[in-house]
Parts: sequence; C-alpha cells; structure tokens
Amino acid sequence: QVQLVESGGGLVQAGGSLRLSCAASGSIGSIDAMGWFRQAPGKQRELVARIARDDKTNYSDSVKGRFTISRDNAKNTVYLQMNSLKPEDTAVYFCNGYIGLVNYNYWGQGTQVTVSS
Repeated sequence: QVQLVESGGGLVQAGGSLRLSCAASGSIGSIDAMGWFRQAPGKQRELVARIARDDKTNYSDSVKGRFTISRDNAKNTVYLQMNSLKPEDTAVYFCNGYIGLVNYNYWGQGTQVTVSS
C-alpha cells in the first residue's frame, strides 16, 4: 500500500507561482513513477508532469517551460513548482504513484489550485 498526501494548493493571481508537495509513505520502493495530474470542472483528468525512477521527466505541452517536477528522496516527497500561472491552470491537482509491475495507480486526495485573472 502507498499513501499520498498533497499540500500547497490555493488561490493565486495570474502570473503568480505555487509549489505543490506530495508526501509518500508505505511501500514507496515499489513506485516506478510519480506524477501530477489535474482535473478541471467538466473535464477529464490529465497528466501534468511525471518523474520516473531514473529521474526522467515529461510534461504536458500546456505546462512545458512553466512547471517543474522534482523530488527529495530523503523526504519521500515530490514537488510541482508552478510558475507563470494562468487561469486555465485552475483545477484540482492530484498526486499519482504508478506501480508498473501490476499496472496500478495510487492517488492522493487532491488539492485545489485556483488562478484568478
């Protein structure tokens, strides 16, 4: 079992920054990739950024150059630094842990990010 707890969401003006954190606990050694997804009202959940076990990262086109995913292995925490935020970034952001061996996803409870224009 893996537990994921997000923090750091909030309300920010367009052009501002926020940093999300995701603290992982439990069987974290089984995780092959950690990521951030988001879901806006009426839309499907979408991948924002992901970091693999080998530190390879990938980003959605909509956030490239603005968002950065990173992790601190000593703290079992993954971060999402979000800069130059836009109103269209408004969504609930979910932390994700992917276990490749069983093709299974763990999810956090989500944290709201609201960007005002």
